[in-house]
Amino acid sequence: MSNDDKQPQDDNGELPETPIEEGEQQADGADPQAEPEQAAEPSVDDQLQDSREQVLRIQAEMQNVRRRAERDVANAHKFALEKFAGELLPVVDNLERALAAIAVDDESQTAVREGLELTLKSFVDVLSKFGVEAVNPVGEPFDPEFAQAMAQVPNPEMEPNTVMEVFQKGYTLSGRLVRPAMVVVSKAAE
Repeated sequence: MSNDDKQPQDDNGELPETPIEEGEQQADGADPQAEPEQAAEPSVDDQLQDSREQVLRIQAEMQNVRRRAERDVANAHKFALEKFAGELLPVVDNLERALAAIAVDDESQTAVREGLELTLKSFVDVLSKFGVEAVNPVGEPFDPEFAQAMAQVPNPEMEPNTVMEVFQKGYTLSGRLVRPAMVVVSKAAE
């Protein structure tokens, strides 16, 4: 190759740009005068409708989150005392046992009996104030959701599956079982 066949270079050693004349195509085959192809974009109305639907979905989701949070807070307030109440129930049981152990006709124990009765009453009132209620199902049909059968005894005088005796009272907190009642259930005579 001779020096005459070489293309002129600028001072940096790069080839100068040559203008493309009409009718010629670029090396990549694209016509510089042609309009670039546009992908079919959704119309403004479609975009607006999509945005409205998205806003409605987000508002509905936020409302659901708010309701769920309110329900969780309400349940937390309602059942926050569940563990604490469960720990106090043996104290109530012990006060009831102490009262049962004192003879009613013993004059020397009258003051002790009255003190225990008042203490038990105030204790039960406080528990009741905070939604803790006793479950004492004597004479009612056996309900396995609130009672635990410790024994079945044949009794022709009662309907089968009726609670005859309660060993230990059960308790609920705002309708939720804290401790089941321990009971004796009647069964049909053999």
